[in-house]
Amino acid sequence: MTYCVAMNLAQGLVFVSDSRTNAGVDNIATFRKLHIFGTPGERLVVVQSAGNLATSQSVISLLRHRMGSEEANLGAVENLFEAARLVGGTLQEVVEHDVGNGQGQGVDLGCSFLVGGQIGQEIPRLFNIYPQGNFIESTRDTPYFQIGESKYGKPIIDRAMSYATPLEQALRCALISFDSTIRSNLSVGMPLDLLVYRAGSLEVPAGFRVQEGDAYFEGIRNQWGTGLRQLLSELPAPPGDYWY
Repeated sequence: MTYCVAMNLAQGLVFVSDSRTNAGVDNIATFRKLHIFGTPGERLVVVQSAGNLATSQSVISLLRHRMGSEEANLGAVENLFEAARLVGGTLQEVVEHDVGNGQGQGVDLGCSFLVGGQIGQEIPRLFNIYPQGNFIESTRDTPYFQIGESKYGKPIIDRAMSYATPLEQALRCALISFDSTIRSNLSVGMPLDLLVYRAGSLEVPAGFRVQEGDAYFEGIRNQWGTGLRQLLSELPAPPGDYWY
């Protein structure tokens, strides 16, 4: 299991993914789940993955292998909708190939993807691609998506974030949602990969990896925990009727 979150906001896009993969308590490894495709000044496409590692790696490998070829590829699609269709179609292709070879017996080959970015003068867009290959797009009312182990970090994002939230605050919110998830679920863990994109820049950021012990991350997670405990102690006492 893993956890990925992507936000499509007025100022741009925020992507954060963990990197833990586990097939049991004694088989834990680190694999990157945030993948960047782009051409500076022309396009940025970010793909995040969760689910069956073999399937997701095959999809990413095919997408990279086909870049610059005559086949449909993320370097040539005209908009993010076509990018989402391409990722969904590649996912279907991989699953059908593996099932046809008998690799799907007793194994869940499914995985999910988040695809976001900006191509040319089109506004930034974000899509959530389901294991079946179909997808939905974010809106101003629903400006973020999660895949993987999402339930622990969702309440924080729901309470603290909207389409108008500044990128800096949105990134803090995403990191705190990861802190809550990591504390509650052993299948999600460090390091974290993140990328912040400012709308209209058409830059291809390198992104950043938050390692275990990172000073900033440790600082905000400790301050968040202290603040929660203090706020809880400051809330009004329950009335007498609550005791019976």
